[in-house]
Amino acid sequence: MLLILQFPVALLLLARLTRGATRTPPIQPKLSSSGEEIGKSDVVGSGSKVSVVVPTLNEAHRIGPCLTGLTQQGPEVHEILVVDSRSTDGTQALVAEMAQQDSRIHLITDAPLPTGWVGRPWALHTGFLKSYADSDWVLGVDADTFPRPGLVASLLAEAERQQYDIVSLSPRFKLQWAGEWLLQPALLMTLVYRFDSAGVLESEPERVMANGQCFLSRRSVLVQLDGYSCAASSFCDDVTLAREAARQGFQVGFLDGADVISVRMYEGLTDTWQGWGRSLDLKDAASPGQQWQDLWLLIATQGLPLPLLVILLATWGGGAGTPMLAAAIALNGFLVAVRLGMQVAIANSYEWPKQFLSPALCFWFAPLVDLAAVVRIALSTFQRSIQWRGRVYSK
Repeated sequence: MLLILQFPVALLLLARLTRGATRTPPIQPKLSSSGEEIGKSDVVGSGSKVSVVVPTLNEAHRIGPCLTGLTQQGPEVHEILVVDSRSTDGTQALVAEMAQQDSRIHLITDAPLPTGWVGRPWALHTGFLKSYADSDWVLGVDADTFPRPGLVASLLAEAERQQYDIVSLSPRFKLQWAGEWLLQPALLMTLVYRFDSAGVLESEPERVMANGQCFLSRRSVLVQLDGYSCAASSFCDDVTLAREAARQGFQVGFLDGADVISVRMYEGLTDTWQGWGRSLDLKDAASPGQQWQDLWLLIATQGLPLPLLVILLATWGGGAGTPMLAAAIALNGFLVAVRLGMQVAIANSYEWPKQFLSPALCFWFAPLVDLAAVVRIALSTFQRSIQWRGRVYSK
């Protein structure tokens, strides 16, 4: 029974991992002729204009570094629209202060949330409607990101080189506490198991991945899609919109951006469990059949192999077992080895502290909580009431 459960999805996992060998390398910050990272005074690129949209709701404690990074981009950034949903923590005052230092920053308060919309896609939709009509691209950036100089120029160059209509980036993650370092990599790994790694061109629209923390789209594409309307009620609006665009024949890319943008999403073990678990199930962008297949794959190849291997080795009893038991041990041993190799492979997706003895050491123990991470994804998949930013949504 174990072999029947695990073997087919193990082959599927291996096929996906094999495609990773052909992935596009991580994009690098574009450099000026002097070898410095491109800043706002440098003239680069093809002359394309970009409107940046930053949705905010009570982001006073982290909007500063995000806007600072965006103001350090080159002249291709035409405007920076901060769309605020009536923050009460001083976010608007902070943005207004920074707008005095860079005329590209504009503060917009979105209209009350319409029925059928989730807050984030509504803010992004509002920013798109308010953006300059002559902008060639619209770039959605989350307030919890740290954009590096040269990010936009690099992203534009890659999009134009590969003729992408939509392209988003996976970031480098900033973690702090031991609980984050233990749980977050296991939760992130559920994405790696279910989908191709960043940089692999996905031909099937229903398997396309995207990340709204840094999401670039041709303006003409958003016009044809009626902005974010197709993702109005989605908690994974980035993936929902990207898959709809792919279904309509647009070229969609998902690249490794660890060297050009980083992010600090959630703080502490509890926040990581609740926040990441809510955002990773992707039920709003997948059919029920796809959700069940993904859960089958996660349980069989990520959650169960390590505990099963321990149990099977104890049952083995020094070698006096059946050939089927030996095959089950071999398969689960192989899956555990693959999992450990994947842990090494994602290490570059994290910002590591300089000191050796730190909570970051918990990263290497993340495979021990894989089963808990898979359970969290399963719970979120079947959850029908979601609380987010003070609002309760029924799914």
